[in-house]
Amino acid sequence: MKTAAAVFLLVALAACGPREPKLPSDALDQAIAQAIGDPDTCVLIVDRKTGKTVYSYNNGFNCVRGLPACDRPGFLSARQALTFAALPDGRKASCNSVPDGSRTVGWAEGRVQSAKGDFIYSAMMEGQQALPGQEISARLDDAFSNAGL
Repeated sequence: MKTAAAVFLLVALAACGPREPKLPSDALDQAIAQAIGDPDTCVLIVDRKTGKTVYSYNNGFNCVRGLPACDRPGFLSARQALTFAALPDGRKASCNSVPDGSRTVGWAEGRVQSAKGDFIYSAMMEGQQALPGQEISARLDDAFSNAGL
């Protein structure tokens, strides 16, 4: 009986704790797919206060693989690039992702304009037809708005 009471107490306390914001995942999936969707695209939306990822598009390999940073030496993943989202104007960068120039990478990081919470994002698109960072940023602003953020 004591075990049941303890379990009930833990469940009750967990219900009172802070909740992660609920974002419209299906609407975001659709809006991002239409705006910049591609198998080699990653978009992460993170709660700025907690640092927790609240949404990801194509999470997995695309979000953790290192690609040329473009505006600085070295390589970054979309997750690592989240640090640039805190810059006043975010970051928008593009460059060749392979030496022969047959593939490019576009980066965009910044604030998400939303009434649902204080969010930042990091987006990366890589491939033969990758969009430039400036274009990714503009299209994502529209996609986030269209999805109800």
